[in-house]
Amino acid sequence: MELMNIARVRWACRRGMLELDVLFQPFVDNVYQDLSDEDKVLFIRLLECEDPELFAWFMGHEVCPDPELARMVVQVRGRAAP
Repeated sequence: MELMNIARVRWACRRGMLELDVLFQPFVDNVYQDLSDEDKVLFIRLLECEDPELFAWFMGHEVCPDPELARMVVQVRGRAAP
């Protein structure tokens, strides 16, 4: 996925779970453009994970085993809402 193609990133944020949509959509709308290219790549990697994993990480039921992705989870949770 292209880092600068915001439409594709927004589309990838559309998940099968409303709880994830509520986190990802505001993050993309309000924060994604200001991320470094490295963090954009990391966010896209996060979007490639399965919904049940993402749900568990974002709801705090499990800790993401990948430290880089875990950092992005914290960043999204902390900055998704305006």
